[in-house]
Formats: sequence, C-alpha cells, structure tokens
Amino acid sequence: MTRVDFYVLPETVTDPLPTAVRLCDKAAAAGLFLYAQVPDTALAQALDTALWSQRQGSFISHERHRHESPAPPLPMVLIGSGEPPEAYLQLLLNLDQAVPGYFSRCERVLEIVAGDAAARKTARTHFKFYRDRGYSLTTHNLGTTGVS
Repeated sequence: MTRVDFYVLPETVTDPLPTAVRLCDKAAAAGLFLYAQVPDTALAQALDTALWSQRQGSFISHERHRHESPAPPLPMVLIGSGEPPEAYLQLLLNLDQAVPGYFSRCERVLEIVAGDAAARKTARTHFKFYRDRGYSLTTHNLGTTGVS
C-alpha cells in the first residue's frame, strides 16, 4: 500500500520550492525516480529553474514531462501535470492542489505543507483524504532545519 509523508514547514516559510528541491536531491541520491506533480506551467518552470541552481557543483537530472516517455537515460526527476510514465511511480512529490487520481499506484507520496493558511488548509484536506482511505501517514515537522 502507498505510504504518504507530510513535510510540515514552519509557519514563517511559505515557499515549498527549497524543500521540494531537497526532496528531489535526496531521492536522486538514493537512486529513486521521482515525479513532481505540479498544477501549472508556472510552478513547473519554477521547480525546473530551482533544480538547475540548487547547489554549486551539483546537478539533479530532470526534465519536464511532455506526455511522452523520456528517452534513456532517464532523468531522476520528471516534472509534469499529468499521469507519469510507469518508471516514475516510485515517488510522487505532490505540489498540486488536488490529490492526483493515480497516487495509489505510487510506492510513496510526498506532500509539502507550507506555512501559509491556504497551504495548511489544502494539506489538512489531503491528510483527511488519505487517512479516510486507510493509507499509512507520516508527518515530519521540519522546523528551521529542513529536510535532512
């Protein structure tokens, strides 16, 4: 069954992108393929840019999903707004306002809870959705340290 992890940021942190980049970096370092579900092209572009400039001297292989399977060698991170190719069902980083319909096919779902009221409300809705369906939920309160 799919495992769901919530990464709760401090109330003063409203930008989920730095945490998203750290999660992508951690997944790639572990050799796991990650699909970042985004609601629109603006967030896709912002994440794409953030992954390019995440840390001096490092690179996370990534591409934007154009609804065809990427050519080998596969990038570790695929960014898109539709259902991912089969290879990217290991980790789903959900940056969307809704829970994607395909989420239960993924091994793990990662949800980032930013500090603003709207993000927290969306996260509570997602948490309830998963909990009501019996999924294993884990909450990581990140405080000021971020993802380690």
